[in-house]
Amino acid sequence: MNRRILLKTLGLPVIAATSALGWMKAARATNRYYQGPVTDHFDGVRFFLANQPQDKGFLELARWQLGGGRKDWPESFPSPFQDKPPAEVRGLRTALIGHASFLVQVAGLNILIDPVFSERASPVSFAGPKRVNPPGIAYRDLPPIHAVLITHNHYDHLDTGTLGRLWQQHRPKFIAPLGNDAVIRAEHPEIPVETRDWGGSIDLGHGVTAHVEPAYHWSARGINDRRMALWCAYVLTTPAGTIYHIGDTGFGDGKIFHAVRERFGRLRLAHLPIGAYEPRWFMEPQHMNPEDAVKVLRIVEAEQALGHHWGTFRLTNEGVDEPPQELATALQAAEIPDSRFRPLRPGEAWAP
Repeated sequence: MNRRILLKTLGLPVIAATSALGWMKAARATNRYYQGPVTDHFDGVRFFLANQPQDKGFLELARWQLGGGRKDWPESFPSPFQDKPPAEVRGLRTALIGHASFLVQVAGLNILIDPVFSERASPVSFAGPKRVNPPGIAYRDLPPIHAVLITHNHYDHLDTGTLGRLWQQHRPKFIAPLGNDAVIRAEHPEIPVETRDWGGSIDLGHGVTAHVEPAYHWSARGINDRRMALWCAYVLTTPAGTIYHIGDTGFGDGKIFHAVRERFGRLRLAHLPIGAYEPRWFMEPQHMNPEDAVKVLRIVEAEQALGHHWGTFRLTNEGVDEPPQELATALQAAEIPDSRFRPLRPGEAWAP
């Protein structure tokens, strides 16, 4: 049985499958997305992090998928919230659309991060992780969008169908880490995308700047493009305070979080992922669990944290509502009030 057929037989989520395809090595001479000089995190073909664990292989993928322990998810897990955001916010307001998709409204700007409005986080419409709740902000209820920030090219974060709709209707500024412009333009050549390396910044106007920061993660859209586009977290410096948004990351050695604290000072708000973490032996290098997320909160000393990346797309083994339960346990152990780190549901908004 060839590997493509075996992947389908195993019934893998598309994202989980691409996370383990270290056994499919593309030719070292080719990077379809980005050509640039060698750096301390780019070898001329692939991006990397120093001391990052080796990519897991096909046998490890099969061990996970055939090893059991996968909790059942309901067909539907509706949120009690449905947000209809205002057209403009002069202070700060942030709302979870679902999974890792946020609408951040600050200083008169409306900023989408990793917007996914499609039914599936997948390259195809008939298979792959299917959402168990609708977007917490209906697409028709979006305010005028000024900027769209993309953290990386996994299908649960970069939805080209949604990006095309946004360009046609809003003409926002698109921001992404290196190489992701080619991913977007492959389907929407009309969309201009500004890219930056880690440590780069882009002025969004109104006193808001987006800073591109490292994350312990990786990238891929298929089986032969692993780590050929960069991935990132964002820090937004704004008149209403500093916002740290992580789309996906492991905890690793924690150095990148200490670096954010040292560079930007104490944060007003942190969007921290708390889901897609089991089994730990497979997921730990790339996805934090709630205990890890609480560690990050303590390092960056954010006044407020909001948990995301759970309860919309089934990607890994934990149950649909386990992340907030484990977050509550981790907060209690760390003696941090529940109110300081809230696990958001789609359509739930927060404002100071």
